[in-house]
Amino acid sequence: MSNSLRLGVNIDHVATVRNARGGMQPDPFRAAQIAIEAGADGITAHLREDRRHIRDNDIERLKNEIAAPLNMEMAATPEMVEIARRTRPHAVCLVPEKRQELTTEGGLNVAGGHNHILPIVQSLNDAGIRVSLFIEADRQQIDAAVSVGASVIELHTGTYCDADPANREIELERLKTAAAYADQAGLECHAGHGLSFETVKPVAAIPVVRELNIGHFLIGEAIFVGLTESIKIMRGLMNDARSESKK
Repeated sequence: MSNSLRLGVNIDHVATVRNARGGMQPDPFRAAQIAIEAGADGITAHLREDRRHIRDNDIERLKNEIAAPLNMEMAATPEMVEIARRTRPHAVCLVPEKRQELTTEGGLNVAGGHNHILPIVQSLNDAGIRVSLFIEADRQQIDAAVSVGASVIELHTGTYCDADPANREIELERLKTAAAYADQAGLECHAGHGLSFETVKPVAAIPVVRELNIGHFLIGEAIFVGLTESIKIMRGLMNDARSESKK
């Protein structure tokens, strides 16, 4: 297995700033271009039901014009399935979505929603779209991901990132155990949510994790150091973690 680790940069909150004024700036597409030039392997964008940040035309432009794979995050709804099948992003990541939440809260309950999620995954697979499920580090959810036909899971790292120092190691072990279990089950394992310069290296060092998706922190850090620099620092920390894990 290759020891490389991909970085997907989520540009949602460039669109959040744009939409705050209702105009065209800052441009999420420009952010995607800068991210790719700075070392991102792919671009992630979440098309929400209420279109609070990314809009339909953003997804279409990103799919058609960026020189990197597009990972479209979306809720498991008929509307979003139709958009994904029409737009054909490289990948779709199904996430839980509540209108009132500020950001995604926890993982998708695949085990509890098996009969709803199964035909959605099948429809996306039939369209040639790779399907990922954003889930907690839980064996039951991993087993359910296999049963609905997903090829990828993304482990929710928010609990690990938010934990106090005394409990962070416990949460990290949960992620390691779940990643190993997913790998044994034949799933490609990704991780993301809340990762920062401080928290990324232990997750990046998990050998079976193939991709990290990071957005809010990088966009926030860009206010101070610029988007190119924030991504280059993150890319460097990820690379260092992989190199150190091989020693």
